[in-house]
Amino acid sequence: MSDASNDKDNYYIMQGKDFKELVGGIVKKKDAKDSSKTVDVVKNTAKFKEIVSQLRVLARSQPEHKYLLVTGLKEDPTNIVAVTGDGTNDALALKKADIGFAMGITGTEIAKEAAGILLLDDNFSSIIVALLWGRNIYLSIRKFIQFQLTVNIVAIFMAFIGGVILAESPLSSVQMLWVNLIMDTFAALAIATEPPTEALLKDRPYSKTENIITRVMWKNIITQALFQISILCLMLFYPELIFRVPKKSHNDAWTYENGKHYTMIFHTFVFMQLFNEINSRKIKNEEYNVFSNIFSHWLFSFIFLMTFGVQILLVCYGGYAIKCSPLTLTQHMICIGIGSTSILIGLLTKFLPDSLFCCALPEREATTQEINQIHSRLYRRPSAHPEKYITQTYHPPKSKFKQA
Repeated sequence: MSDASNDKDNYYIMQGKDFKELVGGIVKKKDAKDSSKTVDVVKNTAKFKEIVSQLRVLARSQPEHKYLLVTGLKEDPTNIVAVTGDGTNDALALKKADIGFAMGITGTEIAKEAAGILLLDDNFSSIIVALLWGRNIYLSIRKFIQFQLTVNIVAIFMAFIGGVILAESPLSSVQMLWVNLIMDTFAALAIATEPPTEALLKDRPYSKTENIITRVMWKNIITQALFQISILCLMLFYPELIFRVPKKSHNDAWTYENGKHYTMIFHTFVFMQLFNEINSRKIKNEEYNVFSNIFSHWLFSFIFLMTFGVQILLVCYGGYAIKCSPLTLTQHMICIGIGSTSILIGLLTKFLPDSLFCCALPEREATTQEINQIHSRLYRRPSAHPEKYITQTYHPPKSKFKQA
């Protein structure tokens, strides 16, 4: 093992002392953000990068060697470093890493405090489970954001156009409340509760600098919003071309006859969002089959069918309260057919180049005050370790209660 570590061209297996000797150990350096502070860095960065590109096993390593390895890896902002440990000496490496796993049974209290995640069963296979569910939660958040932004863009645009040009919104207040309910509460339950799949383990880790809304998501949002706005505007200003119903004037009082115009707009709008909810299950370009495993997620199927049925009932029996006029079977089928084209548009969107959609919302690191505010709302007390989330030095406030 020592011979392998002394070979300048082979760094696959090394001993901790040889590793430290080659990279020069840890040295202090002034912090680039605050010159009054110092940070730990690897002395020979070039040699460290050469070794780490090959290193697979660091044998007979001491806690200081583990800390040295973690420190060097974190100097590259593209790396996400995870560390496992159970002893007191592992606390430095656990705290330095982006995420630390400590043993919940055999681990010391100091190791548990320094770690971000506790393995309650002391089983390393639980790390895979945590990784799988962590990626699934992050992906679910992205799915819901993509779906929600599309709904909001279309709804706000239609309300604005209706208010400016027609002096009234084509969607009544009660209809907007129903849209808000099904697109916020029900859609969140349907999209965000989908169980993880083994395919998530094949994905590469997300970068710390990566935006939560990717170019692919912007592509899906913009194309769907443009398509839905175009169809709804055509229905709003030229209803005779599609529905063969008279255009409603804002000066006319609502009746069952002239209310069919706005009822079909509302009906089509809801079905567009329902079918786009299916699109939001798959946000990657290579995921063409949006119906994959859809029936294995019973909650999604139940919410989709329930929303579909309630929407039909509202239009048929809502009347003046919902501002909906009963439609014929043919008109129902036209609205559903137009709404289902959202799936076709979603499929065609996957073939568009991502480079055309380079929108990015500004993002920044949370401050200590913001972290404490969020933590206080969740746990009724400030976070004791905000330095896990930001790189600023933080001194937790002293407790006003004395220990018994």
